[in-house]
Amino acid sequence: MTGNVTWLSPVTCDHGKQAADMAGGTRSGGQAMRVLVTEDDEVLATAVAAGLRREGMAVDVALDGGAALERLTVNRYDVVVLDRDLPGVHGDDVCRALAADRSETRVLMLTAARSVRDRVEGLGLGADDYLPKPFDFAELIARIRALGRRAATPLPASLEHGDLSLDPVRRVAVRAGRRLPLTHKELAVLECLLAADGRPVPAEELLERVWDEAADPFTSTVKTTIGRLRAKLGDPPVIHTVRESGYRIGEP
Repeated sequence: MTGNVTWLSPVTCDHGKQAADMAGGTRSGGQAMRVLVTEDDEVLATAVAAGLRREGMAVDVALDGGAALERLTVNRYDVVVLDRDLPGVHGDDVCRALAADRSETRVLMLTAARSVRDRVEGLGLGADDYLPKPFDFAELIARIRALGRRAATPLPASLEHGDLSLDPVRRVAVRAGRRLPLTHKELAVLECLLAADGRPVPAEELLERVWDEAADPFTSTVKTTIGRLRAKLGDPPVIHTVRESGYRIGEP
């Protein structure tokens, strides 16, 4: 269903972060967020996905309900942004399937219909939130982050280990009082490692949580990102490789 969005400018992006702070939570979810955008307007779907990726989220796109159900079967998503009026399998049926499966994925339903009755119907199907088109991107971000917090166990506002800290909402990492110049992927990997609280995180898990389905599981993407992250974090090293288990933050 074709829809409109008040789109991105530097000011709008800043407002998106402010709105996320005002949404009333400490973080976007238990780890870096993975989102499925299901929208049959390819231009709108691509634009929304690009904007969410700039916010540090891993994003997949489905252009119809059947494709959405396939991806939801294969991948674990924190939030699905679901256009209600989809071709093929209707958005209502996708929502019903998630509710019947008792999925932990949260549903943000989008539709051009703006009446109270439409909103009530959408929520009655099992949607967790409802946003009419046209929508403001800052509000979309705030609502996704709010749902993400409900999709996982809440964590402290600041993830910390020694002199290293990360604010998941503001997307800022600091070590020994120095702000670190990390990319979105590096921040997301660091968030996953800090959230694990000393547990080794396998490369496969990092690939699933931080990258989208376009990532090649047979590449050295995770290893390369870990290498860059280690270099930026500096000494003494805090990310350690655990043989046959993955990577962890803590003592050697």
